[in-house]
Amino acid sequence: MPALRRNLLLTGCLLLAAFSTPHTIRADVKMPALFSDHMVLQQGQPIPIWGWADPGEQVRVTLGGDVRTVTADAEGRWKVLLGKLSAGGPHKLEIQGNNALTLSDVLIGEVWVCSGQSNMQWDVSRSNDSDLEIASAKYPNIRLITVPQVGTQEPQDDFKGKWELCSPETVPSFSAVGYFFGRQLYQTLDVPIGLIDNSWGGSSAEAWVRRDLLEADAQYDPLMERWEKTESTYDHDKAVANYKEKLVAWKTKQAAGEKVGRQPRAPRNPLTNQHRPGNLYNGVLKPVIGYGIRGAIWYQGESNAGRAYQYRNLFPLMIQNWRDEWGQGDFPFYWVQLADFRNEVPGPADSTWAELREAQTMTMTKLPNTGEAVILNLGESSDIHPKNKQDVAKRLARWALAHDYGMDIVYRSPIYKSMETDGNKIVLTFDHVGGGLDTFDVPKLIGFTIAGEDQKFVPATAKIIGKNQIEVTSDQIEAPVAVRYAWADNPVCNVQNVEGLPLTPFRTDDWKGVTADSH
Repeated sequence: MPALRRNLLLTGCLLLAAFSTPHTIRADVKMPALFSDHMVLQQGQPIPIWGWADPGEQVRVTLGGDVRTVTADAEGRWKVLLGKLSAGGPHKLEIQGNNALTLSDVLIGEVWVCSGQSNMQWDVSRSNDSDLEIASAKYPNIRLITVPQVGTQEPQDDFKGKWELCSPETVPSFSAVGYFFGRQLYQTLDVPIGLIDNSWGGSSAEAWVRRDLLEADAQYDPLMERWEKTESTYDHDKAVANYKEKLVAWKTKQAAGEKVGRQPRAPRNPLTNQHRPGNLYNGVLKPVIGYGIRGAIWYQGESNAGRAYQYRNLFPLMIQNWRDEWGQGDFPFYWVQLADFRNEVPGPADSTWAELREAQTMTMTKLPNTGEAVILNLGESSDIHPKNKQDVAKRLARWALAHDYGMDIVYRSPIYKSMETDGNKIVLTFDHVGGGLDTFDVPKLIGFTIAGEDQKFVPATAKIIGKNQIEVTSDQIEAPVAVRYAWADNPVCNVQNVEGLPLTPFRTDDWKGVTADSH
């Protein structure tokens, strides 16, 4: 037998023996990227730790004197729940199986998930005073980790990434709202802060929800049918081929001196994007579900504004889905209401963005432990990405500091409570007014409209008549029945509390909106 053939045969026999002999080859104990050097684990609650090993392999986990032993299941998965620890560190997390892992510089503190679309993804380097913010970002006890953008229908259990210390080198590309929120918590609480950013620009809320939940609810049938049609007909290879043909033709005409329009754009695959139902739940949320957290902050809604009525149920469904999957109860979930955007409109008008803001506000009455940061005065008419992320983060931090950390501060915007008709006037009463209602810039109250039974709104005159009441009237309306405030994409309005938190946009009517039939 030739030597080469004999050696190959011998090698094959050895490999066959290795794979057929139980426990001959041992898989290393592994852990997902969430568990790495420099991570922050949530204080004051049991700490979940998990990973993979050989089926049936015994794994010992040690942290801060707490030792737990677990046996990997038939699929090689293992998980332990360590006891509660107080803020501090650094600690070492030691994992012992067929091999040993040691994770160093592990801190115990407060962990928050930072999620949503582009205004959460918007990084520090593109925010106000970015040069100063980056130069001063020297907070080694704030730790950052970012989940890569993967859109898929297949649930993911890991990602490529690692925890990093907050520094001028690491903070520029991190979520600005997330960082400024975490920094405020750190400066106030003086405990380690861990921030997990899994945001994705342009994402739709339905992409963040487990797909079977949408399929089981008839109200989402039109949405799911549209996607099923796309899934059954879209051919990305064909789309790429068509693009290449158009690009060649475009370049040929350009070289010949012919007038050409914009260069053709490469197609984006809708099957792997940030809109397809379930894609982001599987790709960027599932890998972090179950990690010990205090709560989540969220900035999204722009992509769903055209279906604002649907968002009334979709957004609470998403939050509840996250909580159910996390298995950590009704953890805090705070979001940013849509900012002012687009051109200012001089008179009363319908608005998809106003209806989306309304849907966001409604969520606070549907789910416990939720809160909304109103930022109507922080937007930019010509830019959907306002650069003042510092004040956005502070308004979110107020919710957390008051609700979750016991600080006695004003934390939420005034909100409409009730109305009473008095002749040709309507008297409005508000909750959560802090030190009392106030105005910004000028004493005159701006932003109110009023209507009679004909449902035609006209600009109204308004005045503060008490700490928590406003009187609204108009000479054009003898018998008013409804009032709206800041009801526009980019409303001109100026009511706030004395602490500077804007009055939450509202309407007293429930007349059919422009997105009521959009599904």
